[in-house]
Amino acid sequence: MREAQIKRTTKETDIEVHVNLDGTGQTHIDTGVGFFDHMLTLFGFHAGIDLDVKAQGDLYVCDHHTIEDCGITLGQAFAQALGDKVGITRYGSFTLPMDETLANVTLDFSGRPYLVYHCELKREQVGTMSCEMVEEFLRAFAFACGLTLHVNVYYGNNDHHKIEAIFKALGHAISQAIVVNGDRVYSTKGKLE
Repeated sequence: MREAQIKRTTKETDIEVHVNLDGTGQTHIDTGVGFFDHMLTLFGFHAGIDLDVKAQGDLYVCDHHTIEDCGITLGQAFAQALGDKVGITRYGSFTLPMDETLANVTLDFSGRPYLVYHCELKREQVGTMSCEMVEEFLRAFAFACGLTLHVNVYYGNNDHHKIEAIFKALGHAISQAIVVNGDRVYSTKGKLE
């Protein structure tokens, strides 16, 4: 089983993540930020992974530290669970419609972290989650697990739908990329780091 459990504690947050990449989409999420909990639940379900996230953060300040640190910790858990990445397909891409919105997430577990993010959000918040934290979460996650990540929302009107489309598409793209397809590393370099 490709599993990892990471605990990360700072003066601002205390976060524990458990991930099972060979799970069935079962999630238990509690970050104190309701809309973010919903997004991580959708992500785990659509990725087909088991995901437990428990976070306590300085939400009296704002949601930034909690959400960014969840991205870091989740990325570290993915990196540990993937190990040397032997056999994984490596690449994934998914285009997802969410009512009036169309979003694409394309990614590569290359070991070279990068984020391209194109999504225009009009609201400051959805629920208690700051819209600017979508990009911050994705960057933290990508850089902590060595992921090249491209996120493009082509069009849409409803910010809830745009964000939800991103997290669902991310789940589907990751489910493609982590499939084990043989016993070699899919890189002419011989390693992914």
